[in-house]
Amino acid sequence: MNKDVLKKNLLANVGIVLSIVAFLLLFFMPLPEGMSREGQVSLALFTFALIMWISRPIPIYLTSIIIILLLPLLGAVEKQDVAFGTLGYDIIWLMVAAFVLTSAMSASNLGQRISLTLVTKFAKTPTQTLVVFVVVNYILAFFVPSTTARASLIAPIALIILEVFKAVPGNSKFGKLMMLQGVQNNGFATSIVMTATSAQVLAVGFINEQAGGNIGYMQWLMGSVPQAVLTTVFAFIAGLFLFKYKNEFTEKTDDFRRTLSQQLSDLGPISSREIKAASIFLLTLFLWATGDYQKIWWGFKISTEQTAVLSMLLCLMPGIGVIKWKEANIKWDLMIFSAGAYAVGNAVNDTEAASWVINELITATSIDKLPPQFVAIALIFITVFSHLIFTSKTVRTTIIIPAVIALSTQLGIDSVPLALACSFGIAYTITLPPHSKVNTLYFGTGYFTVKDELIYGLVSCFIGSCSISLVYFTWLKFIL
Repeated sequence: MNKDVLKKNLLANVGIVLSIVAFLLLFFMPLPEGMSREGQVSLALFTFALIMWISRPIPIYLTSIIIILLLPLLGAVEKQDVAFGTLGYDIIWLMVAAFVLTSAMSASNLGQRISLTLVTKFAKTPTQTLVVFVVVNYILAFFVPSTTARASLIAPIALIILEVFKAVPGNSKFGKLMMLQGVQNNGFATSIVMTATSAQVLAVGFINEQAGGNIGYMQWLMGSVPQAVLTTVFAFIAGLFLFKYKNEFTEKTDDFRRTLSQQLSDLGPISSREIKAASIFLLTLFLWATGDYQKIWWGFKISTEQTAVLSMLLCLMPGIGVIKWKEANIKWDLMIFSAGAYAVGNAVNDTEAASWVINELITATSIDKLPPQFVAIALIFITVFSHLIFTSKTVRTTIIIPAVIALSTQLGIDSVPLALACSFGIAYTITLPPHSKVNTLYFGTGYFTVKDELIYGLVSCFIGSCSISLVYFTWLKFIL
């Protein structure tokens, strides 16, 4: 048994013990002043779930099932529907629809055609090739919201390009930079599209339900684009300094362009399936983009969730659609996890247990005596760099976003823009291979080391935190 497996098993065993001990201590401790019994039970269950989600001795969806079962049994919520009903939240429907739409884009080969077309048409030098891959990642974020699916489309094309350039895995700085930027731009592009990862949809649910926000697809897009562009540009420049490849190879652009042109040619003419997928996506994008004007135009408004479900219906409809139900890669385990996260998160919030914890934190740290600007910056940096501890985006969202809402409310800071700004940093899982499937996929190519990713990732996370902070203080107030 290798060291990684032993370490994983040790973490799982320690997690089981810690979660049970923490639950029993919180459940049976004398009721603190200012906390209700329901709040105490909710806090105990939340702590138990948190440790179990991080250590993962069992799949995270099983922990959520346990939580949904125990919330009404132990009296944390008065009615069973409060816990069991979270699986019917409109946010859950949005996630399901996003998975169906992603499956349709991938199955139709539309994403691959877009990538190959952009690279063959616009890349004439190595640096231009890197720029094109940045653009491809951003464009595909709309057509292929799934981070893993997007990486699965781009990585093979990048490998072909590097092979043509005779870039040796582990030695080529150009190869290191191309693959590491694949990891990073996947995250940066994800941060601008609300539905590109379910964690961002989860964050919006918390903001709208707990902070009274009204964040939709376009509000997220308009708010996030500036920070993503700033981060991408400066991280790109930083990469050129960290991995100087100019003298590494002679020009071979004609060779790689011929190879990729052949791949594009092999796809043949655009298929009716691709046309259908593109049409459904464009309709979806149009309805999301015009959400603020539909009431004026038509007398009624189609919500973000209704639009997503409509798109799902069209993707699956015989004759009109692109895929069949069995081809839809819906991650039901993630749906169950999200339902449990909502249930226990809402219980902690509704019983005011979160407010009690925040009050104790404020008293212990005197953070309320700091200027609000410093508090906001600290929370943004914490959100971005928290992926070093919590590898799961959904777990980070469940922990951090409700805490940001509670703390900012307690300190008199408008919680909606601050929680939204922090949510932009959820996608920044870019410093170590285990932090996401995307990282693991690119790391598996052998072009960069753990140290390469860590150094470049930390630099880019710092740039991203600064960019998000700048956007929070300047841009968000104009669009919310």
